[in-house]
Amino acid sequence: MKAEKVQQITPELEAKWRRLEEILRPLGRVAVAFSGGVDSSLVLKVAYDVLGDGVLALIGDSPSLPRRELREALNLAATIGVRVRVVPTDEVDDPAYAANPAHRCYVCKHHVYGSFRRVAREEGIPYILDGANADDVGDFRPGRRAARELEIRSPLWEAGLTKADVRALARFLGLPNWDKPAAACLSSRVPYGTPITREVLRRVERAEDALHALGFRQLRVRHHEHVARIEVPTEEFPRVLALREEIVRAVRAAGYTYVTLDLVGFRSGSSNEVLSTQVREAV
Repeated sequence: MKAEKVQQITPELEAKWRRLEEILRPLGRVAVAFSGGVDSSLVLKVAYDVLGDGVLALIGDSPSLPRRELREALNLAATIGVRVRVVPTDEVDDPAYAANPAHRCYVCKHHVYGSFRRVAREEGIPYILDGANADDVGDFRPGRRAARELEIRSPLWEAGLTKADVRALARFLGLPNWDKPAAACLSSRVPYGTPITREVLRRVERAEDALHALGFRQLRVRHHEHVARIEVPTEEFPRVLALREEIVRAVRAAGYTYVTLDLVGFRSGSSNEVLSTQVREAV
């Protein structure tokens, strides 16, 4: 992706941008939980513009993070000019995480943010920031509870920036990933209750890497034991059929026996569709 800078933004968005800068300026030194996605990239960019060398990017590295995403995050941090620490996290080795309960994201974030807290203390940094935006409030995100418990700040949310605002401002500021599709950890491809292992995560990653190599940008390979359920936007279905043989060959090489296409199409968080309202409220 190439940086594409637009000439102007709306007065309303500029006001939110300035509010974001006002929130960041008095913090002095911050660590940004950085994934390489557009939300945390915008936090990192604006924080670095305001605070300079007072900003540290923290990337949590575990088997649930695709190597492709790690490389892209490191490259983007280098483009911004900010210092980075890659922090190994061990959530996959926690039985409470590996069991893959509905609150898996909460368990994960406690591990990741706890590791970030230790690094921040070593660095003498008092604040950790994440990329949650104003649209994240109504979604099913048990990890937000962990963020609150560990006092992680969410400056995009505080400034009232929605996902559309984030993309528009990221584009205005010249961030090359302003239109990057939403991503999620590899464990999100595994149905709740199915144990998460390193081998399962490797299989998912190999299959998704193969589809990315074939030119698909927005996709998920959902893991169902021997079955890979592929989600892409419905407008991409003709390409899937045109590349059917290559896709089947690549996904089988990743370790799956059966290769299926989800006719509903791509949607973030489709694994949550099986959760009842009671379960959502409980976690």
